[in-house]
Amino acid sequence: MKRYLAPTLFMANCLFMIGCVVEPTNRVNNNSSASPLSTATATLSPTPVSEKVADTKALTLPVLDAFLANESFSGLLKSRLQLTDEQIAKLKDAAHSDTAKLSEANAGTSPGETASARTAAKEKITTLIGAAKAQQLEALIAEQWSTDNESAPDKTATQPVSSDRTVPNQVPSDSRIVVNAPAYRMDVFEAGRLIKSYKIGIGYPQFPLPTGLRKARTIIFNPTWTPPDEPWVAKMKNVSVGEKVEAGSKLNPLGPIKIPIGGPSLIHGGKPAAKLGSFASHGCVGLTTPQVQDFAKVLAQLGGAHLTDTEIAAYARDKTETKQVKLVNPIPVELRYETIVVEDGKLHIYRDVYDQETNTEENLRAVLEANGVRWDDLTEEERTQVLDALAQMTGSPLARATPSPKGTPINDKAAKASPSPFEKKSPAAKPIARAGKNQKEIVIEIAELKGKGYPAPVDLDTGTGQKKRRS
Repeated sequence: MKRYLAPTLFMANCLFMIGCVVEPTNRVNNNSSASPLSTATATLSPTPVSEKVADTKALTLPVLDAFLANESFSGLLKSRLQLTDEQIAKLKDAAHSDTAKLSEANAGTSPGETASARTAAKEKITTLIGAAKAQQLEALIAEQWSTDNESAPDKTATQPVSSDRTVPNQVPSDSRIVVNAPAYRMDVFEAGRLIKSYKIGIGYPQFPLPTGLRKARTIIFNPTWTPPDEPWVAKMKNVSVGEKVEAGSKLNPLGPIKIPIGGPSLIHGGKPAAKLGSFASHGCVGLTTPQVQDFAKVLAQLGGAHLTDTEIAAYARDKTETKQVKLVNPIPVELRYETIVVEDGKLHIYRDVYDQETNTEENLRAVLEANGVRWDDLTEEERTQVLDALAQMTGSPLARATPSPKGTPINDKAAKASPSPFEKKSPAAKPIARAGKNQKEIVIEIAELKGKGYPAPVDLDTGTGQKKRRS
């Protein structure tokens, strides 16, 4: 069956899958439009592809399958990588087959799912097109995935957004949205002040939420959804590939509101509260319906758009009509992957949900130093607790809690290696309690960090209808 994708879709949007597929809307105004996938004219020699690989290390076969659902991307593979039709067909078959094996119900229950998916993708792609082309393919996807999807006029009118990501846990000085996937948290900053926080759902291990800086330009109420030709669609009842699911339909996974944020990402509603704080989407930020309605109002105010409670309620009543609200000032959306965070004077160590090997002593030292604290400033008990927490929050819940040598990830291999000097503890150096199987973070009180770090959540919306402030 030929895959359906509306012609105005840019390539990466096909990644959104169940909760994240983007397609044209029934436009009410003409001041916002989606940009098509940037293409390259075929030449006698391939157009160079940047060798920079995505920081998220997110290329899996299901991700590739989503990219290949757009024929424009196949055109790029021909013109820029010089792949043949036969090679592209083999890539499509392999990616489609792997996607068919996925089980959302079991997502995140096995150790190292994202790492395994990345390894399997690299091996399969290398077998099909060779190591050099495989590397170029990964770089091409990284390039396309990081696009902000701006139109030419927007690029001319919009000033570049600075983001010094060499500074861990950086607190923005401007107005922006900050999403930290391992913390399952989205924050709204206004002129450098945190004004609102949300608990969120993130992408499945095989469809990880990427990192990078994007912009929100439009809030779309009552979006429609067009199911792509993917194996999981065949398992859905009353849904057919290529047949548009109307706005307001219970079969529409996008919920009442979606906010495109460039590249392969959306912020959208429609998620049950039980999915927040867990894997919940195919590469998007997931919210409940009340959450996304609240967020839309906050975002509109931040972006200089006129959007009242009355208008939001009216859009919610008339679910069949798609409407767009364009932000006067596009708002930066920063997607982070930080598993070691100093927050409001406490050290938070989050589970390495996408197997990025970020829970290292080297990263820990960098975070401490960014907050004016040296490793040697910590007491022996604090160092022991921190290293123990790093071990427990490294990828799988089954990871052993043995400190690693400086700069290396703490995992089962490290646990079986030579012991750390901190393994022999004094009576005062007590390890922290064992983390539960589903525990997502460990918080450690450290005296030297008092009053420092990234701010604690403000007016935290947990999606349960009960908002709370965490200190």
